[in-house]
Amino acid sequence: MYDVIIIGAGVNGAFIARDLAKYQLKILVIEKENDVGDVTSCANSAIIHSGYDPHPNTLKAKLNVLGNAMYDEICRDLDVEFSRLGSLTLAFSDEEAEQIPFLMERAQKNGVPVQLLNHDEILSMEPKINKQVKSALFAPSTGIINPFELVVALMENAMENGVELHLNEEVMKIIKEDNCYKIFSQCGEYSTKVVVNAAGLFADQINNMIMDSKETIIPRKGEYFVLDHFSEPFVSHVLFSIPTDQGKGVLVAPTTSQNYLIGPSSHFINEKDDFSTNQDILSQVLVSAQRMVNKIPMGKLIREFAGLRAFHVSNDFVINHQDGFINVLGMQSPGLASAPATSKMVMGFIKTYLPFVEKQNYKSKRRPLYRLNRLESEERNRLIKEHPSLGNIVCRCEQVSEGEVVDAIHRLCGATSIKGVKKRVRPGAGKCQGGFCEPLIMRILARELKQPLNKINYDNQKSYILLEKTKGGGQHDEL
Repeated sequence: MYDVIIIGAGVNGAFIARDLAKYQLKILVIEKENDVGDVTSCANSAIIHSGYDPHPNTLKAKLNVLGNAMYDEICRDLDVEFSRLGSLTLAFSDEEAEQIPFLMERAQKNGVPVQLLNHDEILSMEPKINKQVKSALFAPSTGIINPFELVVALMENAMENGVELHLNEEVMKIIKEDNCYKIFSQCGEYSTKVVVNAAGLFADQINNMIMDSKETIIPRKGEYFVLDHFSEPFVSHVLFSIPTDQGKGVLVAPTTSQNYLIGPSSHFINEKDDFSTNQDILSQVLVSAQRMVNKIPMGKLIREFAGLRAFHVSNDFVINHQDGFINVLGMQSPGLASAPATSKMVMGFIKTYLPFVEKQNYKSKRRPLYRLNRLESEERNRLIKEHPSLGNIVCRCEQVSEGEVVDAIHRLCGATSIKGVKKRVRPGAGKCQGGFCEPLIMRILARELKQPLNKINYDNQKSYILLEKTKGGGQHDEL
């Protein structure tokens, strides 16, 4: 019998797991994908929003502001890349400029510090912004984060404190019994006192298995461009257009890995597994971005991608509980920024069902990553002397070593796929998009996991890259 089963290992499920791991509880996280944070949590704008945009007195407004304030300590403890760059919400017409006072009023109601900037102040901060800019709202508490690293770090820390994680396991049925819930997957059945539904895009389906009140989640797609590293900074803040009912609009933003994001679009789709990109839609994204920033160097483009957000008809988060079944639904933007506070809210619900006894040996921090490409030469050379595999560079674009890849595989919540390694330590995320390093990563995975090369997945189960040897074989016998 488990005390709590969490369905979904995205950012919300991972935060809840880590918070619960502080107490003497038996906890299981069930995730249908081959890795944690593999859907919405790995395809988003990677922004910790300040909280000025949500309508006052909504869950979005409350949890965004609370969650934003919690990230500094969390990222220090878990060694997650995070930086408070601040954001500029830009007005380029008289009509847009008239919206700035309304946004300032909303920010005041939500408790978010902001500042009104004029034309000259904006250009002194961001010289590449279109000279037609009239005014802007500056929100200094806006941050950027590595969302892949965040979810992995949360789950790694939770597992170090006793949480169990089951990947590649899809919940098929839930039954309520007298004193527990029975959860059935293709791998077996489990009993638990409390269920937390943090299944993201599929949270409506989990809810509808057991609750009388039915829910619907509609996928909203956002498409993005990714630009390569620049020799000098392109923009230094998160740049937003004036928000609309469709969302916060297109942004231009740095990332923690020194790339730049442009996007997203915002349109509803029917399928919850449609991650395709569309040339016409991306062209519209680029037009919107070029309205904000002069001469975007699209020659630096290295990737396009799409992410899906879980939209609920209320256009707010839906976080509630009944008889030990807790829903965390509709966690679209600012869901990432809100996630630590969402977890605290869920913890309050769970306390009404279970006693919380703190562990004496709880570990709040995880072992830091090596991050060789961020170190000074002296420190890097010292580490390479201690661990020679750290001196074998396997990804030239991102300067990632064999030792870092091996470390990512063997940590708790370690990588088991090419994409899993990419999310953790970035080989394949640079200019060549894996053209050089992918075969090397495959061989390292095969060696460390003791699997043949044709059993190494790109991402999900059976997403094999190699099938069999060609006629005559070759110099490698790993297949």
